[in-house]
Amino acid sequence: MSRATTAGQAGRRTVAVIGGGYGGASVAKALDDEADVVLIEPKDAFVHAAGSLRALVRPDWAGDNMFFPYDRLLRRGKVIRERAASVDVAGVTLESGARVDADYVVLASGSGYPFPAKTDTDVTSEALERIHAAHDELSRAERVLLVGAGPVGLELSGEIKAVWPEKQVTVIDPAEQLMRGFLPEVREELHRQLDLLGVDLRLRTALAEEPPAEPGRTKNFTVATTDGGSVTADLWFRCYGVRVNGGYLGDEAFAGARTPQGQIRVTETLNVVGHEHIYALGDLAALAEAKMAGYAMKHAEVIAENITAQLRGERPTATYVPAPTPSVLLPLGPDGGVGQVPTPDGPTVLPAQAVSECKGKDLFAGRFAELFGTA
Repeated sequence: MSRATTAGQAGRRTVAVIGGGYGGASVAKALDDEADVVLIEPKDAFVHAAGSLRALVRPDWAGDNMFFPYDRLLRRGKVIRERAASVDVAGVTLESGARVDADYVVLASGSGYPFPAKTDTDVTSEALERIHAAHDELSRAERVLLVGAGPVGLELSGEIKAVWPEKQVTVIDPAEQLMRGFLPEVREELHRQLDLLGVDLRLRTALAEEPPAEPGRTKNFTVATTDGGSVTADLWFRCYGVRVNGGYLGDEAFAGARTPQGQIRVTETLNVVGHEHIYALGDLAALAEAKMAGYAMKHAEVIAENITAQLRGERPTATYVPAPTPSVLLPLGPDGGVGQVPTPDGPTVLPAQAVSECKGKDLFAGRFAELFGTA
């Protein structure tokens, strides 16, 4: 077997981070001065997925605001552009057969999601071509169907209406209500803004069959709905279907930690259950909270603090407790949207102007330009 050995410099330990997304990139950056960090990531650039829906309607925005090369992320560590094939207690085996021996491993491989919410290629140039092609198809469609009224479907409806207010946008979902688990005021404000935008929101119903066209491809169709009605559109997108990227986690090392959904059970210090030197974060970690980039970055802070303590011969004491109530910043285009954030007095609602200033204007792109040294 060939080896990509990472037995670091004398006296320094090696940390292997699998996945260079929000949490993985953050923990790798935080530990760069403390250990020999090896970031294992098949993509040629970090993908700021929170900007993907804006990129669909404004593809020229994507180049500088959605894709960030890894070459300036780490000063000491290195990035290996490969996919992990398996993990064990002593390190990572890559798909090429090369080996990354490590003292600590961070599982940060995240999840996949249907395009356009996440890219479906590891190559930036190909992703940009896909975005431009989908934009061209969308620009020709007069009637757009979004299947799924979660944050992705709602945010995409707002992005489309911000660029093409004349387009007919229908959002369909079998759920009884929007954003279950959030304050009633959040739902009320979403309904109000969607009505103002002219979005046709249909809850408590689903498609009786999948549309006879590929998602993102222009083709006129009418499809029946389970409430006895129908919907006609020229183009549709699937806005549901998250899937955990954990196929490399074999049953032998992690049998006691895997959930039926493929996630990994973790302790309050975010250690994988049964492994003091292996951690998991983000969408891969089985935590009772929504799968959001902001949470993954908070996980990274806890893990970086705990590994740093272990490197110094101390016990890891930083803990992560999911918030008792969910939070969200949900833009509806650059100027609209609604949020819910925690306060000492309980969760509170953020109006459209606050959501726009916090997130909607640039979707946090500036923060990642700083992280990756492209600002």
